[in-house]
Amino acid sequence: VQLQASGGGLVQAGGSLRLSCVASGRTFSNNAVAWFRQAPGQEREFVAAISWNGGSTSYTNSVKGRFTISRDRAKNTVYLQMNSLKPEDTAAYSCAAARKAVAGTGRSEYHYWGQGTQVTVSS
Repeated sequence: VQLQASGGGLVQAGGSLRLSCVASGRTFSNNAVAWFRQAPGQEREFVAAISWNGGSTSYTNSVKGRFTISRDRAKNTVYLQMNSLKPEDTAAYSCAAARKAVAGTGRSEYHYWGQGTQVTVSS
């Protein structure tokens, strides 16, 4: 599975962006998918995850109530809607797919990774 993330950009604090993660090579409609982010000098951290059918989602505490993960299985795409963005959300955001239908927050659970898309939030 090849994953392609897009939708990043420069936005002012309080603004919104929607990231997309598209799979190619094969469908990932039966796989859990997550978004991770990495800021300069920091470790990659979990942001949000969604189960194979969208029935289960999870978020890191710092984005709860502001970010929403969703998926369109027909389009083989997972989205991350980011609202009320803060400067501390600035990072390279990557999507990843697991080899199972439901997965958690650990990086080791995800085997397929896309390249990052940069999100920069100015104050």
